[in-house]
Amino acid sequence: MRNVTILAACLFTASVSAAESNGEYIARISDCVACHTTEGGAAMAGGKKFPTPVGDIYSTNITPDKTQGIGNYSYEDFDKAVRQGIAKDGHPLYPAMPYPSYAKLSDEDVQALYRYFMHDVTPSAQPNKENAIPWLLSARWPLHIWNWLFTDAPATTVENAKPDDNAALVKRGAYLVEGPGHCGSCHTPRGMAMNEKAYTNADAEYLSGAMIDGWYAPSLRGTGMSEQELKSLLLTGKSKHAAVSGSMAEVVTQSTQYLTDEDATAISQYLLSLKSAKPETVRTAATSLSWSNSPEAGKVTYNRYCSTCHGLEGKGTDDNAPSLINNPLVMVDDPTPLFRVIAHGAETPTTRGSVSFKMPAYGGLLSDGEMRDVINYVRKSWGEGNGEVSQEDLAGVKKASH
Repeated sequence: MRNVTILAACLFTASVSAAESNGEYIARISDCVACHTTEGGAAMAGGKKFPTPVGDIYSTNITPDKTQGIGNYSYEDFDKAVRQGIAKDGHPLYPAMPYPSYAKLSDEDVQALYRYFMHDVTPSAQPNKENAIPWLLSARWPLHIWNWLFTDAPATTVENAKPDDNAALVKRGAYLVEGPGHCGSCHTPRGMAMNEKAYTNADAEYLSGAMIDGWYAPSLRGTGMSEQELKSLLLTGKSKHAAVSGSMAEVVTQSTQYLTDEDATAISQYLLSLKSAKPETVRTAATSLSWSNSPEAGKVTYNRYCSTCHGLEGKGTDDNAPSLINNPLVMVDDPTPLFRVIAHGAETPTTRGSVSFKMPAYGGLLSDGEMRDVINYVRKSWGEGNGEVSQEDLAGVKKASH
C-alpha cells in the first residue's frame, strides 16, 4: 500500500511539473517576456514603455509578488485578466495587452500559465510605473465599450495536432497565430479606435500588413515562401533569402525560437493556407510619379556601401544578407522602415539555431543627399516603382525615427 501511495505521489508530482513546464512554453510563445521585462530588469517585473496615441503605457509586474505583482490573484482573477482584459480590482486593462487574441486561449493553456506564474516565476517587488496619459484621456470606463465592440467570448478547448494530419496542423497553426502568438497585433491594419480590423482569417484584412512604430509588419498572406523558409524565419530570424528586423527580431529572440518543430510546422502550414491579399497601402511621405532626381544618383553610393552584401542585382547572399527583391521594407510605400535600417543598422537575432547577421549603421557616414539618393535607387530598382522620396520627405522621416 505504501508503494502505491509513493507511486501516486510521484505521478502527481510529474503531472504538476509537466503542466508547469507547459505553462512556461505557453508564456514563451505568447511573448510575455518581451512585454513584461525591461532590459537588465527582473523577469516579468514590468516597466517596459509602450508609446500609444494617447500617451505612454508601462507594462505591469506579473510576478507572484503579493504587493506589486499578481501573487494575490486567484485562478479566476488571472483568467479574467488574460482573456477578458479585466484586472482583479475590476478596472479594464489597456488593449496594449493583447487580450482580444488571448481570449482564444484554451482553459488548459490558461490553467498551465497560472501554475507557471504562481510557482515558477521568481517574485519581484519592483513597483509598477504610472502610465503617462493626460488625465482627460485616462478614464478607463470607455474601455468597457471598446471590449464589447471588439473582443470575443473566451474559448474553452483547442485540439492539438498530429504531425501527419495536415488539417489538424492547420487548425493548430490557426490557434497559435490567432491566440497566444497574437500575430495580428502587428500584421493586421488598425481601425480608428486602434482596434485590429480583423482577428481571424474570416476577414481578408487579417494579417494583410501594417505599419507599427515606424516598422512595416508585412502581409503574411500569400508570402510566396515555402514551409521551410517560414519555419526558418520563425526559429532563427532568417532564411536563405530573407531576414527579420525591428520589432520582429525581438519576437524571435524572446518567443518564436522556442517553438517546437511541430508547432513551427503548424504555423507555417496555416500561413500557407491563407489566400493572398494585397498589403494595405500606408503612406507618411509624399510620393510622385515624376522624379526630380534620377535614381541612378544613388547607384554609386549603393555599389560602394551596399553591394558587397546585397549584390549588384539586389539578390543578397544566401543564408546571410537578405535579398532586396520582394523585400517588404523596400516594397512598402512608406520609406521609414528602409531609412531606419540604412541609418541605424539592423541585426538579426542570435538564437539557438543561428548566428546573427549585423548590418552597420550609415546614418553618420552618409549625407542627407546621399541617404535620399540611395533610398530612391533601392526603391526604384526593387520597390515596384515606389515614388520618389524628396529631401523634405526625408527630413520628416528622420524626425519621426528619433
